[in-house]
Amino acid sequence: MTRLSRLHPPLSPHEQGFLGVGCGQRIFWQISGNPLGIPVLVVHGGPGSGSSAGARRFFDPSCYRIIQVDQRGCGRSEPHASDAGVSLAVNTTDHLVSDMEALREHLRIERWMLAGGSWGSTLILAYAQAHLRRVSAILLMGVTTTTRDEIEWLYRGVGRLLPAQWEAFRDGVPEGQRDGDLVIAYHRLIESADETARQAAARGWCAWEDAVIAHEVDGAPGAYSARPDRDTLAFVRICTHYFAHDAWLAPGQLLDNMRVLYGIPAVLLHGALDLAAPLRTAWSVAQAWPGADLRVLRGIGHTGGARMHEAAVEAAAELALLVGDSAARR
Repeated sequence: MTRLSRLHPPLSPHEQGFLGVGCGQRIFWQISGNPLGIPVLVVHGGPGSGSSAGARRFFDPSCYRIIQVDQRGCGRSEPHASDAGVSLAVNTTDHLVSDMEALREHLRIERWMLAGGSWGSTLILAYAQAHLRRVSAILLMGVTTTTRDEIEWLYRGVGRLLPAQWEAFRDGVPEGQRDGDLVIAYHRLIESADETARQAAARGWCAWEDAVIAHEVDGAPGAYSARPDRDTLAFVRICTHYFAHDAWLAPGQLLDNMRVLYGIPAVLLHGALDLAAPLRTAWSVAQAWPGADLRVLRGIGHTGGARMHEAAVEAAAELALLVGDSAARR
């Protein structure tokens, strides 16, 4: 196959709308590309990041029907988590998995490919294990399973490599909580009725996230703090909500059930220099998932960059051929 070296050109959605999913929640979705093409759901990270126009450029718009959705509480979905009065009680992993399935039914899609990275990969694996027959292929970038070990590494363990930045992150919470669970401590702050405390917690959290990716010269080293204030508050509030609860996943849940995905074409792309999500997780997933193709990208970190984009475009083209062949055989 000819190596694809560029992202596909920018494209605008030709269809969009809101889907009511209960409890007053409305998720925003949009579709671009070929209306008759291979359906692919692009699952954003975070949790709470919202969809991006750039993510759809991994997929050839002549052969893919590219579907994006803003997960509960973020992006253009309603109500927005930046509002301190909005409860997150109905914003859990199970709710997001149900939302994805509701959207598939709403769009009358029999099977779709799933693509996404970071938190998006965790959500994809959770959905695929719950709705196996609805998944035609999977493309993961920056693989995570959101275990307690992964969370503790990101918000404490990796501080061994970034001591000054981590101390600033730690010192953003009250002194008596600094030796405990920092995710829970930040979760308390971002849920505070004190707007000043909420804003300071959001800035401190994003400054730490940026510190972890600051070495990624080919990626997006200032990506977290660059968000508008409204999106930053929603992002940090949703992140701390999910990570304080271990994403409502039992210990080892996703990894223990990986074998059920056998037979689904899958490519896993992971940067060898990913400090936020060390390679061990992607390697463990590939070991537990018969047939999954793990591709380790040297010199690449968590936010990717040009080489990750090349690899994603290439993998999407390969998976389109496999999905097309499978559909023809049926």
